Order: sequence, then C-alpha cells, then structure tokens
Amino acid sequence: MNITRRTLMKSVSLGAAMAMSAPSVLRAQTAKVYRLGITTPPGHPWNLAAEAVGKRLTEETNGRLAIQVFPSNQLGNEGAMLQQMQSGALDLGWIMTAELGSRIPQIAAINAPWLVKSTEKVAALVRHPTAIKLLDVLPAQTGTIGLGYGITTLRVVFTGQETAGIEDIKGMKLRINTTPAYRDFYQLLGAAPTPIPTPQVFDAMSNGQVDGLEADLDLSWNQRYDKVAKTMLRMNAIFMPCVALASGRIWKGVPEADRELIARLTREELDKQIDATVAKEATLLQNFKNTGIKIVDIDLENTAEIIAAYDEIWLPKAPVLKELREVGASL
Repeated sequence: MNITRRTLMKSVSLGAAMAMSAPSVLRAQTAKVYRLGITTPPGHPWNLAAEAVGKRLTEETNGRLAIQVFPSNQLGNEGAMLQQMQSGALDLGWIMTAELGSRIPQIAAINAPWLVKSTEKVAALVRHPTAIKLLDVLPAQTGTIGLGYGITTLRVVFTGQETAGIEDIKGMKLRINTTPAYRDFYQLLGAAPTPIPTPQVFDAMSNGQVDGLEADLDLSWNQRYDKVAKTMLRMNAIFMPCVALASGRIWKGVPEADRELIARLTREELDKQIDATVAKEATLLQNFKNTGIKIVDIDLENTAEIIAAYDEIWLPKAPVLKELREVGASL
C-alpha cells in the first residue's frame, strides 16, 4: 500500500484519538461494579436511595467503583437474593425485615404492633442503638452485614366496605405481608391473613378475592388502592423497614477504605430517605383526603389487651421486644 501524506495524517489523528480515550476505556474495564438487588420497583424511595448511593460512589472514586441496582425482584424474590448474598453471587441487597424476621425472631421484633405510634417516631426508633444492635446477629445468622435501615410510613388498612374502627376487621379476609409478626397481629384482631403478591393486590380487591389489604402510604398511593376501597383505617400500629445488606463473603474481600466509604454513603442516603418519608407523610395523607375516601384514625386507648396478647406470643421468641417497647415509650 502506498503511504501518502493524507493516509499518514489520518493514521496519526486516529492514534491520537485512541491515546486520548485510553484512560476512559481502561477505567471502564477496571471499574468494580457491585450488584444490588431490591424488591421494590423503580421510583420507590428505597430504590432512589440505593441509586443515590451508587451515583455518589462513582463520583467519589472517580469511576473506580459503581453500583448497578436490580429492582422489582429481577434477581429473584428476597429469599433468593438473600441466598445469593450468602453464596457470594450477589454483592448487596436491600431486604425487608419481613424476610429477615421470618428467619430471625430478634429481627421480627421490630415489626411488633404499637412499638411507636407515628412515622416520626419510627424514624427515631430505627436510629436508636437498640434497633441498630438488632443487626449484630446478621453475620452469624445470614452471612450478611447490616449497613442500616430504610423505613416506610406506618401502615394503613384499606377495606372494601365502610368500616368505623379496629373491631370491624374481625372476620375479614385481609391481604397482608407474609411475615409471622404481621400474621400473628392480624389474627389477634380476628382477620384471616391472606398473602397475595403485590402486583395482584389491586385486582384481588377489585374482584372481592379479599375484603381488605394493608400497606404503607407510599405504595398505597402509587397503586391507588383508594380506587378499590371505601375506608382507610389509620392503624398507627406497624411499619416495615428494609435493611441494607452486604454479602459477608464479598465484604471480606473489599478493601477496608472501600468498605468504610460504601457503608458511610449508604447510611447517609438512608438518613435522607428516612427524613423524606417523615416529611412526605402529610402530603400523602392529603392526597387520600382529596379523593374523598373515608379515613378513620384508630382509637389507641384500647390497645393494651392486644399488645399483651401479642407479647405473650413473641416475648419468649424475641426477648428484645421488651427493650424495644421501653425505647418506643421513651421517644
């Protein structure tokens, strides 16, 4: 091939461009991307917090570290994701205390009814040393490391017929989360707890498969459960945190400085998520009021008997429940 000035200059320009892009290519090839699984869909406050952790991690390491978030159980349900973290196949997972509490009664204790009676106090509870200490059992029990809590609002109950109080739940077929802590609570109220996957709940209410459902305000507004219900009972009883987890197998191989960075960013973004949930509650409640749905605040003066019956079941399994109640009462 004849070398002309034109082909020579073209080759020089191409080589210069490749040289300039090499650092970016090299950085992309050598970046460590941690995979994070989460059950909630894109746009959920937990997902937004997880994505924020990843964005900040990439920025603070100049692209050396990144997080890819897999939402909506793309990697399997929470039980499957927990198993993947135990084996080292998944780096990070934000798992609800329902799943963890089904395995570890001490974790389930945080799902007990009426530990606190407002979302603002939920925020204070999960930041208390007693609640944080619950996570100490995770390495031995699940092979994971707990980095912090995310929260939801206190959960509400939607009913297909008009209801006036907690006593009206008796006899209802009620869709609940499958955690034993919730099951025992609603059974004490006389309901028939019925587990139904979240994507099917709206239709289950529409066709009368269930008489009611319970959920947090964020999910309820996103799914518009008010359209298939006549009453929203503000139980002010239970809430569902998630725990940001790291695989113990993977964590051991992460340099200490990187572990500290990931843990710090996770705590900071979860703190923001917690504060935002408290601040947003009033807006969500107003949204529901604007729809015209009947909203009933449960009378909390008559809950002592239910609490005593619940604690009789759970204190032998989770003695820490006593301490959590004392903490809740002090907040």
